[in-house]
Amino acid sequence: MDQLKQLTSFVNVVNQGSLSAAARHEGVVAAMIGRRLDALEERLGVKLLVRTTRRVTLTQEGSAFFEECQRILNELNEAEAALASGHSRMRGHLRISAPAGFGRRHVAPHIASFQQQHPDVKVTLSLTDRIVDLVAEGIDCAIRISELADSTQVAVRLADNRRVVVASPAYLAQHGIPKTPADLAHHRCLSLGGGSQSRGWIFRIDGRLETLKISGLLECNDGAVLHDWAVAGFGLAWRSLWEVRADLAEGRLVTVLDAYASPEYPIYAVLPQRKFLPERVRRFVDHLKTIYGQANYWP
Repeated sequence: MDQLKQLTSFVNVVNQGSLSAAARHEGVVAAMIGRRLDALEERLGVKLLVRTTRRVTLTQEGSAFFEECQRILNELNEAEAALASGHSRMRGHLRISAPAGFGRRHVAPHIASFQQQHPDVKVTLSLTDRIVDLVAEGIDCAIRISELADSTQVAVRLADNRRVVVASPAYLAQHGIPKTPADLAHHRCLSLGGGSQSRGWIFRIDGRLETLKISGLLECNDGAVLHDWAVAGFGLAWRSLWEVRADLAEGRLVTVLDAYASPEYPIYAVLPQRKFLPERVRRFVDHLKTIYGQANYWP
């Protein structure tokens, strides 16, 4: 019980902005809130808050811990509310992160149907091409299209995907077709800055995976822009098949270096390592798996 009071007071201090405001919110004296915070920091062995007479500021450790505490208390409130009302209708806040281009096309369109099925669940979608820290940023589910190096997280495979080198027919007619990955040194390559591709493009050469650093005069941190540049004939791009399928089918783009293609980069839902996964997260992952698994979903 003391631990729960400590967590509650910690969250209230952050949300209310001061010890005195949190004390008024809880109906206790400010000294009581201060003692709870002291006991919590001593028990954890870390400084969570920097306290002055005017305000409180979260430390880096306190910020990450605050997100977890808020989640725990919210889920406790949800469980009690569901029990009191005699049903287990899902509620709460679902926070999702996805790559910008993929998220626009293949995550955002399916959130509305999920929310209609579960009207008491609030959904926040963050679109970014950087790798988010799920725990520090309070993300419940991150959609990723890459190899997964962090073994501390849970990954659920949603769909198959691979990356291909593409160019427009006009570009290849003017500059020629690369026969081997080494030929890319003499071509205009469109670079994705700031992400995993900034390390280079991956090929299977003589049975081994090799990363080739590519160069070019055009670089952007938005994959959709690289896709548009490739269609416009500005150079070669290394893009996911989900993004260029329609262009390949309609002849706007063609693939090259297929004999050296890297292995699949599946589409995953990545979750924090938690023993008890909130039902709203589990249902949303199942929702995407069902949609992506339809025979006619991918062109």
